[in-house]
Amino acid sequence: MEKQVIALFGEAEKGAFRTPHVLHELPQVMDRLGNPPEASEGLFFAVQAILYNRQIIYFRVEEEGFSRSDYLNGLHFLHDKEKIKQVHAICMPGVGDGEILEASRCVCELRRGLLITSQKDLYDYLTSH
Repeated sequence: MEKQVIALFGEAEKGAFRTPHVLHELPQVMDRLGNPPEASEGLFFAVQAILYNRQIIYFRVEEEGFSRSDYLNGLHFLHDKEKIKQVHAICMPGVGDGEILEASRCVCELRRGLLITSQKDLYDYLTSH
């Protein structure tokens, strides 16, 4: 059975920006992305997903929730089904920005995938309107 694929956006100590990092195992997370910066949740979600036997496509962003161009670039990449064949979910911890969430919604609809967020981020989004 093929692993489910989660596209994940978050900060990391190392790894190229605007590049999809495909990760299958925990040692790859540490080798390619390093340690999580303080108050970052992206790598935490990556570890959890791998422990649940998911494949990760990690997009490193400069600042979780605020690096709009990093998020939009990654979402544009995910929109192209030739580059990435399958995405079952998108996880963007720390994001409450309406423009980023709207772009992620379009990709989720195209891919028939889920958006994974936290209660705090959903609250921030809902109360910002």
